[in-house]
Amino acid sequence: MKRRTAVVALGGNAITSKDREDTIPNQFINTEISLGGILKLIHEGYNLAITHGNGPQVGNAVLRVELAQSRAPYLPIYICVADLQGGMGFMIEQVLRNILEREGIKREVSTIITQVIVSADDPDFSDPTKFIGQFYEPEQAELLKREFGWKMKSFPGDGRLRRVIASPRALEIVEKDVIRRLVDSGVIVIASGGGGIPVIRERGALKGIDSVIDKDRAAAVMARDIGAQLLIILTSIEKVALNYSKPSHKSLDRLSLGEAEKYFAEGHFPPGSMGPKIEAAIDFLRGGGEMVVICPIEKTYEAVNGQAGTIIVP
Repeated sequence: MKRRTAVVALGGNAITSKDREDTIPNQFINTEISLGGILKLIHEGYNLAITHGNGPQVGNAVLRVELAQSRAPYLPIYICVADLQGGMGFMIEQVLRNILEREGIKREVSTIITQVIVSADDPDFSDPTKFIGQFYEPEQAELLKREFGWKMKSFPGDGRLRRVIASPRALEIVEKDVIRRLVDSGVIVIASGGGGIPVIRERGALKGIDSVIDKDRAAAVMARDIGAQLLIILTSIEKVALNYSKPSHKSLDRLSLGEAEKYFAEGHFPPGSMGPKIEAAIDFLRGGGEMVVICPIEKTYEAVNGQAGTIIVP
C-alpha cells in the first residue's frame, strides 16, 4: 500500500522562540521540540516534506547586511533567503537525523535548496507592504532609496521609516519533480524554506527577484506539486476562530472548503495572521488536496487524528 504524503509547514518561530535567547544552541533546542509531533507521523509511516518559515531569521540576516554596508558586498534578499534555506535546513536535517537514529528509524533526510516561481507582474511589486530590516530617520531613508532603489514606508505607530518589499503569490516549485521522487521513495525532504527563493522567468531564464513569499502559501503549492494528500500548518494558535479575541470568539474544530471560503470572504481571517493560512488551505483543497490541519506545534499528531486544532476538508 502506498504511504500517504503530508507536507508540514513549520513557522520560523518554531526555531526562534520568544521564551529563549535567540542563540544557535537554543535554535537547535527549539527545533528538536518542534519536531516531536512530526516524529509520530514518521512512526505511522507517512511520506513527508517539511517546509519552514524564516521571519525572525531573515530579518536578522537583512539587518546584518544593512549594518555591514560599508564593509562587505551587499546581498540581495533572495540570496539571504537562499543562505537561510541552507543554514536552517541543515539545522532541521541534523536534529531530525539524530532523533531518527535515537529512535532506531531507518529513513533518509535531505534538504533541497528550492526556487519558487512568482510573476514579475504580481500587483504586490507595485505597492509592497512587507516591512523588513531596520528603522530609519527620514534623511537616512532618502539616502538608501537613492543608493539602492529601496521603497520605504512609515511604520505604524512610529515616526521612522522601514524598507518594504513585495510578497508575491507562489506559482510553481522549480524543483518539484526531484522533491516528489525523493518523497515517494521514503526520503524525508526539507524544502521551500522561508517560502522558497523567489524567482521570475525572464526571456526563458530563471532570475532571482527581491521579495519574500509567504511560507504557508508556498507550502500549499509544494503540496499540490508533489501530489500530497495532507497539508499540516503549524502555528501557536490552538484553533482557527471566528471573531478572534473578541467577545463573540468562536473556535472551529472542523470546516468545509465552502465554509472556509465564506468566512474568508467575510473578513474573519486577518492578512497578517490567519489569513494566509486559510488562503493556503483553500488553494490546496481546490487543487485536489484531501485535508488541511491547522494546529499548535506540540499537537501535530493529535490534530491529524481529529483530537486537536482545526481540520478543513473539501
